[in-house]
This record gives sequence, C-alpha cells and structure tokens, in this order.
Amino acid sequence: MEVKVSKAQVTHIQADGRSSKPSKGWKRLFATKSIDRLQADAKNSMLERTLNAADLAAIGIGGIIGAGIFVLTGIAAAKNAGPAVVLSFVVSGVAASTAALSFSEMASLIPLSGSTYTYVYATMGELAGWIIGWDLILEYLVGAATVSVGWSGYFRSFLKNTFGIQISERYTSAPIVFDTDTQSFRMSGNVLNVPAIFITLTISILLYTGVRESARVNTVIVITKLLVIVLLILACIRHVDPKNYTPFFPPNEGAFSMYGASGMFTAATTIFFSYIGFDAVTTVAQEAKNPERDLPIGICASLIICTVLYIAMCMIMTGVVPYKELNSPSPISVVIEYTGMSWLTIIVEFGALIGLTSVMLVFLLAQSRVFYSMAHDGLLPSCAAKIHKKFRTPWVTTVVSGSSCAILGGVLPVDILGEMSSVGTLFAFVLVNIGVIILRIKRPDLPRRFKVPFGPYVIPVLGVILSVLLICAATVSTITRLFAWIGVGLVIYGLYGRTHSKINEPISDVQNYEMNRVGSISESV
Repeated sequence: MEVKVSKAQVTHIQADGRSSKPSKGWKRLFATKSIDRLQADAKNSMLERTLNAADLAAIGIGGIIGAGIFVLTGIAAAKNAGPAVVLSFVVSGVAASTAALSFSEMASLIPLSGSTYTYVYATMGELAGWIIGWDLILEYLVGAATVSVGWSGYFRSFLKNTFGIQISERYTSAPIVFDTDTQSFRMSGNVLNVPAIFITLTISILLYTGVRESARVNTVIVITKLLVIVLLILACIRHVDPKNYTPFFPPNEGAFSMYGASGMFTAATTIFFSYIGFDAVTTVAQEAKNPERDLPIGICASLIICTVLYIAMCMIMTGVVPYKELNSPSPISVVIEYTGMSWLTIIVEFGALIGLTSVMLVFLLAQSRVFYSMAHDGLLPSCAAKIHKKFRTPWVTTVVSGSSCAILGGVLPVDILGEMSSVGTLFAFVLVNIGVIILRIKRPDLPRRFKVPFGPYVIPVLGVILSVLLICAATVSTITRLFAWIGVGLVIYGLYGRTHSKINEPISDVQNYEMNRVGSISESV
C-alpha cells in the first residue's frame, strides 16, 4: 500500500511529535515527546488489548501484597520501629497515595506501557526520561529479585513443615551477604539460592506465552492470597496481648535507624517497598481495553484494599509477638508459633508462596514493558522492541528481564535488594508528582478523564516532600548505591541512547508514525 504524505502533513506530524530539525548539543537532552503524539502511539499499539478494570486491580493487588506483608514487616519492626511500624505503614501509605493519584491522572492522559519513564520523557525531556527508565530497573527488576529471595525462604519452610523435606541452606541462601557493621560485602559459603532462580524462570516462561494467560493466573492467585490473609487476621486476633504494644515507640538506641521516631521513618522507607506494585498497573496500559477509565480504577482500588490489610496485619503481628522476635525471613511463621495454631502454618506458608509469586509476575511483566518502551524510542537496541508473532508479547525484554532477575535473586541477600528497590521507587514517585504539575501548567487544555483533587499543587507537592523525606531516611550506603547506579546509566545513555534516540530523527519518525497508522508506507516528500 502506497501512502503519499504532503509537506503540510509532514509539518503537522512533526509539530505533533518532533521538531522539523533535530535538536543539537545540550538541547537534545531536554527534547520532550508531545502528548498528542503519545496518545496517537497508544491508539496504534501492536500489543493485544485484553485487560479490564478488574484485571488491572488484580495486577495492582498482586504487585502490592507480597514481600512487604510476608517478609519485610517483621524485619522493620524488629530492627527499626517496634510496634510503631504501624505508623510506618501509615506514613508510607500516605506517600504512596499521593503518587497513586498522580499516576492515575498521568495514566488516563498518556495510556502507554512506559509508566513513569513515558510520563517523565513527555514532561522533562529525554535525559530525565532515561534516568527514570534506568531507575525503574531498581523498582521492578531488583524488586522481583527481592521477592524471589523471600519466596525461597517460605518455600524451604513449606517443604519442611508439610512434607518433612529439609533443603540445605547452601542451596537456598545467597552466596554474598552484606555486613551492616563494616558496610561491606563478604562471601557466605553458600552456593546459590536455587529456589529463587527456579521461580523466576518459571514465571518468565508464563509471561512469554501471553498477557491474557498471565492475568488469569494472577487473578486466581490474588483471590487466594487475600482469603489467606483475612483468615490469618481473624484467627490471630484473639491472641493479641496489649502489653506488646508498650512502649509503642521503643527508645532510640543511639543509631538513627534504631527505634524512636527516626527508626519509625527508617522503617517507613524500608517497607515502602510494600506499596510498590500499584504503579505496575500503568505498564500494561497498551493492553487495557479502556485505559483512560480503567487505569485510575485499578490503581486506586488496589492501593486502598492493600493499605487496610497492611495496617491490620501490623497490629496483629506486633500484638501477638514481642517485636524483637520478628526478625525472621518468615515472620508470619513466628506469629503462628506463638499462637499455637500449628494448623495455620501450612495454609499461611502456601498463601505466602503464591502471594510472592504474583508479585514477581507483576514486576517482571512491568519491567519487560518498560524496556519495550525504551527500545521503541531508540534508547535501547531495537531488537528489544520485537513483538512475538504468536503470543503478541515483547519476548526479548521478557527473556532479558527474567534472566537478570534470576541472577540477582540467586546471589544477593534480601535486605540489600529491598532497600535499593524502595529508594529507586521513591525517586520515581518524586518525578511523577512533578510531571503532573508541569503538564497542568503547560497543557491545561488537555482532556483529563481523571484529575488529582485539590488542584495541581497540593497533593503532588505533598507527595514530593514525603518521598524526599523517606529517601533521606535511607542509609547512606543505600543512597550511595542509588547514585552509583544512576551514574552507570548515564554512561550507557552517553554511549548508546543519546546517539540512537528516535526523537532527534524527524524524517524517520514520520515514516514510523505513518507505518503505525496505516500498516505500511512508501512515502515521498
């Protein structure tokens, strides 16, 4: 099919998405993608649209409820906050809710798979977009690796309690550990975390075969784990001892992160990882049937449901068990042991296993879509934007994400991975909140199916402040690793992304625009 494109049409298309001449020098770094062009890209997506609002809410819940409730809650209470970990979840929940509202507005306006990466690219330019896209690896890829380590711990416990099978720690723990006293890594003597690698590769195969099938499996898993959590809360509530809530704020023991108000905020930073997941809903925007309406529903519904369950679980755990005894890879097992209801052990450990499985599924799904969007823009090799002919999935990025996650989960400990993922996510939330403000100022004319309440400043500014405070509460070593990670990303951008970016190739971009619109093109201008 031959399509003739006039000079007037080219001018219109370029004004819609690119300048008529490539940006030069430092200006290239701040070139932004037009909202109108992004919306046109969304309508011409090659990905299959199969997800409804319920599917999106299930993806959000599947991503949120996992390591936070089954793993990190006990550790944060034991090491940082004591019973005040309940307030840590409240603080993190408020910060997450501000980001959720901003994500909802951006998702309804720009229903593309790139999530934060796409929103920042459209509002702050290519360099900022690259930085946040690189940063999202900490949220999704490293987040999935964190959960895989927690999954391994519960898997080992489940086999022991259910079938009497004892797996050697040499094959279920990381060969590398982090010494908090010396702030250095050392070898543990273990071989590999084999269960973490196994579950990662299994999920990757499922994601490779299609998003519809993955969404159905996730929905079944989400319903099951919600039932398990409600059962646990109802069964343990009568074993709560109010004495365990005293002192609610344990006195600080000298270090900033060890109890007291500062410890509560440190715990809030650590368990902010628990709220990661609702933003993953936006990464499947191009696979949603009605993204402008259903994305905000999925984001907000999943966050509200999970926040209520988190607070309830914190009250139960710290009320049943003295907080210092919750420092365990599987703290819920400790709670059950205190209650004497051994019959709950197998049920809860099974619920934890499938719960963590759904988190990994959502994170790996999200990571592959972010990589796909970056490759589509030329910032990553074009092969990463390939769509499988049969399954209609970005198969290259799915394979890369799964393999990388398996390596990380197999060799690194959960505490290092969890902190890195939390800080990386908070950084992303800061930029999304700022993006809402920028678009309200620059493009107030755009129709918005969902708008952040109370105007463009109150909630986004509050979200920025809370996110920055939580970042500052992280350990120095974690923040240092974050900047080191961004530094590595900038080097890669300088060597590859800057020179291959499609935003600075207007003519070829016109061809790409028309190809998406009509299927094929042979143009002459």
